[in-house]
Amino acid sequence: MLSKLSNLSKLSKLPKLSKLSKLSQTFQSQAKDYLNPFNNPKLLKQFFNFYPPYFGAGIRVESLDFTNHHIRVHLPLNKLNQNIVGTQFGGSLYSMTDPFLMILLMQALGNEYVVWDKSASIDFVKAGKSDVFADFHLDDTEIDTIKALAKDGKAVFRNYEVQVVDDQNEVVATVTKTLYIRLRAYSKSKNQTVRI
Repeated sequence: MLSKLSNLSKLSKLPKLSKLSKLSQTFQSQAKDYLNPFNNPKLLKQFFNFYPPYFGAGIRVESLDFTNHHIRVHLPLNKLNQNIVGTQFGGSLYSMTDPFLMILLMQALGNEYVVWDKSASIDFVKAGKSDVFADFHLDDTEIDTIKALAKDGKAVFRNYEVQVVDDQNEVVATVTKTLYIRLRAYSKSKNQTVRI
């Protein structure tokens, strides 16, 4: 009986459950922040580079810079992504442009907004006979404009054009995208989150 009582006295020296609980919550919060792809661009870049649809097509994110709202994507020309006549496969040209504008807007606007790709079209300008590249860039003026347009809770639709260029910087395809942006409090998509 005395040994049981001495064991109980040892328990009283352990940190209180509330302290352990707070410590656990702090750790979980820090881990969640670290694993949030918008807080860790290197992790997000690796995710995209190993994401099966991109990995299989050979699509690579070369640079991801949230500070300057810029992403650069590269698609090499190889046997795995050539079309029947040996040039860049059109589906891969479109895939390399999806969903990078959405990602840039989600990161720049923050969690108060919902962002979706609404529509897209692609205009094939010439055959892609080499590696191709696409650059996505938003400026602070565009982000401020979106915030001003969305402040009353209405849906905002913004059109963007992205050029896919070859290794000579000649346009191979032009992709036009429409994005839907809305304050989360007014959106039916309140639960939209990044799931990586």
